[in-house]
Amino acid sequence: MSNSRIRKAALAVILGGMFVGGATVASAAGMPVHPQVPAKDLKLDATLGRTATPDEIKAWNIDVRPDFAGLPVGQGSVATGTKLWEAKCASCHGDFADSNAVFPPLVGAYQATKQDIKTGRVAKLANTNDGATTIEKLSTVSTLFDYIHRAMPWNEPGSLTWDDTYALVAYLLNLANVVPGNFVLTRDNVQQVQDMLPNRNGMIWNHGMWPGKEIGNGGIPDTHNTDCMKNCAPAPKITSFIPEFALNNNGNLADQYRTWGPIRGMMTESAAEQEKKAKEKAAADSNPDAKVVALLKDKSCLACHSLGDNKLVGPGYKEVAAKYGGKKDMVAELTTRIIKGGSGVWGSIPMPPQTISEGDAKMIAQWIVDGAKQ
Repeated sequence: MSNSRIRKAALAVILGGMFVGGATVASAAGMPVHPQVPAKDLKLDATLGRTATPDEIKAWNIDVRPDFAGLPVGQGSVATGTKLWEAKCASCHGDFADSNAVFPPLVGAYQATKQDIKTGRVAKLANTNDGATTIEKLSTVSTLFDYIHRAMPWNEPGSLTWDDTYALVAYLLNLANVVPGNFVLTRDNVQQVQDMLPNRNGMIWNHGMWPGKEIGNGGIPDTHNTDCMKNCAPAPKITSFIPEFALNNNGNLADQYRTWGPIRGMMTESAAEQEKKAKEKAAADSNPDAKVVALLKDKSCLACHSLGDNKLVGPGYKEVAAKYGGKKDMVAELTTRIIKGGSGVWGSIPMPPQTISEGDAKMIAQWIVDGAKQ
C-alpha cells in the first residue's frame, strides 16, 4: 500500500468514522462532509491530524495480499520450519498441527490428493458430514503468511522474521502433502505454490465484501446498502442451519465470551449436555472441590490446564498442587498470579492476566494448596 493511500485511508477513517453527539468530528468542526464526496475533493482542515512518519507507516503496512503484494523477499525451508514449529507452535497446535486440545487442528490427517491439487477444490468438503481442518479450507497462501507473521506465536505476536514465516508456511504445506520435504519457499516460487493449493478455487467472490467486477457497480462494495435493500422478501426464509453434528464443535455458543452488548450466541448444547451441566452445578453447590472445578470450566482454565498432571499449554493442576500443596503461605501469591498472569515458573509460555474476581482466584489458589482434589 502506498504512503498516499495510507494517508487517505487514515483521513477517511477520521472524517467518516468518529461521531460526537450524532455528528461527525469533521462536521462538528464546520467542515462539509458527505459520504458520496470523493476523498480527493474534500477540503481538509490543515490542523486536523498530521502526516504519519515513515516508521509509523512501516509498522502498520505489513499486510500480504492475495496477489502477494506486500510480501518481502525471503525464503524458508521445510527443515527450518520443523525446528521453528517445535520451538514456538507445537505446544498449542500439536507436533504435526494435528492437535485440537486448544485450537481446531490446522492440518490434522488431511493429505492433499492429486485431484484436489488439479481442481483446486478439496473433494472431501462436498461431504458436509465431515469436519474440515484449516488447511483444507484455505484458498490463499497469503492468508497463512499474513496471519502467522501478524499474530503468531500466541505469546509473542509479531516476533517472527519474514524468513521464519516463509519456513513455517512451508512446513504446514509439507504436512498437507502440497510441497515435498526438501522444499524451500521463496518470494519467487510462492505463486507456483498458490497454484497448487488444494482449495484455491473454494472462495466465492461475488459479494460486497470483495470488490469484484461481478458486483455490478464497478467493483465498489455496496456500503450504502442500495442493492441489498431492494425487493426484500416480506418474510425471510431460513435455508441453512448449523448441522446437528457440528452444533457444539467449539463449545456452547451461548457460553462464549461476550463482555458487552445484548447479543449472545445461540444455545448449541444438546438436552443431555445441559442436563449434565445442571447435575454438575448441583454437585458443585454441595461440594467445595466440585465447585472449584465448575469454576475452572466456566473461566475456560481447562483449555490450557488439565485437572490431572499432564501438560496442555500450561501444567496440569495436579502438577501445580504437587509443587505448592500444603504451603498455606502460597495462597496469596497464587491468587496474584492467577489474576495478573506470569511466566518463567513453568516454561517460556506465559499465562495471561485473567478476568476473574479476587474471591474466585483465592478459591482456586486455596484448592491448589489443598491438593487440587476432585
